[in-house]
Amino acid sequence: MVRAVDLIAKKRNGLALSAEELRALMDGYMNGAIPDYQMSAFLMAVVWNGMTIEELTEFTQLMAHSGDTLSLDEIPGVKVDKHSTGGVGDKTTLVLGPLLAAIGVPVAKMSGRGLGHTGGTIDKLESIPGMQTALSTSQFIEQVKRIGIAIAGQTGDLAPADKRIYGLRDVTATVESLPLIASSIMSKKLASGANAIVLDVKVGSGAFMKTLADAKRLAATMVRIGREAGRSTVAVLSNMNEPLGRAIGNALEVKEAIATLRGQGPADLAEICLTLAAEMAILAGRAADPDEARRLLQQAIDDGRALAKFRELIEAQGGDASVIDHPERLPAAPHVQTLRAERAGYLGALPALAFGEAAMRLGAGRALKEDVIDPAVGLVLEAKTGDYVEAGQPLLTVHAASEADALRCVAELQPLFVVGSDPVEAPALVLGRIRAEDIDVDQDELLAAAHEAREAAYVPYSHFAVGAALRLRDGRIVTGANIENASYGLTNCAERNAIFAAVLGRKDKQQARKADIVEIAVVAGSPDPVPPCGACRQVMAEFCAPDTPVILANLEGHIRRTTVGELLPGAFTPEQLASSPGLQHV
Repeated sequence: MVRAVDLIAKKRNGLALSAEELRALMDGYMNGAIPDYQMSAFLMAVVWNGMTIEELTEFTQLMAHSGDTLSLDEIPGVKVDKHSTGGVGDKTTLVLGPLLAAIGVPVAKMSGRGLGHTGGTIDKLESIPGMQTALSTSQFIEQVKRIGIAIAGQTGDLAPADKRIYGLRDVTATVESLPLIASSIMSKKLASGANAIVLDVKVGSGAFMKTLADAKRLAATMVRIGREAGRSTVAVLSNMNEPLGRAIGNALEVKEAIATLRGQGPADLAEICLTLAAEMAILAGRAADPDEARRLLQQAIDDGRALAKFRELIEAQGGDASVIDHPERLPAAPHVQTLRAERAGYLGALPALAFGEAAMRLGAGRALKEDVIDPAVGLVLEAKTGDYVEAGQPLLTVHAASEADALRCVAELQPLFVVGSDPVEAPALVLGRIRAEDIDVDQDELLAAAHEAREAAYVPYSHFAVGAALRLRDGRIVTGANIENASYGLTNCAERNAIFAAVLGRKDKQQARKADIVEIAVVAGSPDPVPPCGACRQVMAEFCAPDTPVILANLEGHIRRTTVGELLPGAFTPEQLASSPGLQHV
């Protein structure tokens, strides 16, 4: 009989659980045999020690199959799902869904509601008068078969284990764990039945992942889970340092989506929609490459098919399709207030999070799950980062339920609009792509371990944190971080701490050198990858073969590859000591 305490101890000690052990853990938790406090202890052990890709894939699959799963086999063609990690002004599903359906790619999209500063697709759709998003599974599938698209709220009980486990993570400080974040997202995608998945991983102040390095790690992990689970998966990294598009708020975003499908929307929103839709069209087999896909998609906008498909979607789900031609029929706020530029110049950065939170306080989002959305309220940015504006030109329009709310919001946001005399570069939108074939599984696993180790660094003097990870011949990964001391000479580097931990982990200490360490990764927060210090190079030479690979990386993912021998070609070795009689007695 497998005991939960033994599984917790095994993960606490940094060991991988088998598929059978993970299944016993999940089954026990879901049937009540394993209480919340034991699952919480296991989750904390994962936060500290991570998961192998085999563990992570099995754990994700178990969550995906813990309840209902949606079969889309009745729908002809390759079904491609899209997931966004959340942002401000993100109305991409409203655009790319009809756009893809217009070129013959079936869109069977399960979407969610917003919480906090991130908006939800279902909330946006329900701002259309009469729009129904609660479809049964049979209605959902039949609609896709009939018109090529359906966007609905989650049906059935998809991935209930994820809901329960996320509830624990929320109250046990285990939310911010990359394996657990990736598993949570992908369990719902796997349960939703799509053949392929495109992930829009947002990066920046308005996103969950604040740095590009963290976003890349999350994206690569999710792509690897998708690959292991047999789903073609692509991740697009996109900027969320400023709001996407200009509108923030449910009816306002629907209006902007309609304009974009007409070919008249904001350039950044159109670009990210074309980028994501192109990836989805390729996975669906509708296009051979991004250029062909974008030509097909742009043609569907230009000839009106994409907008017509949105009209068809609204009609099919009981909504008032006249909003396509008369967007003014969407809910409108009773009070509108404009913020204007006080001087001429170039507009500086617009922090997405601040605007998202301001819109939430107006009633466009939920601080708590039970909060009621006001579909009419929100913000419209009349200028974006880098734009040249004249004195008196509108910068922001606030749509509010009361004059007091509108005035308060203007006063709150006015300091964020900084206009200067020097040109400001608009932020790049698409920051990269990660496909399954781009991933070096072993390298990424080792770098991820080094990143996690870096978080444990003790660097109160230099503030320069470094993480190191070693792969041993038996497959285990051992990590270390730099630890400083007020007496500088007592400071120890990440590389040495990792190597010494590996040596101490051996039963036979005399056999530790040259045979165990087969690869090393070092991650530092520096403009360029930083090589180890001289002392670390000498220790590496003691315990590693000269051809042992060393991967040096910075937080942005820039990598330099070298070897132990290249780092210290003239290392002093025990062999030299043995061959020098005069040194043998030193």
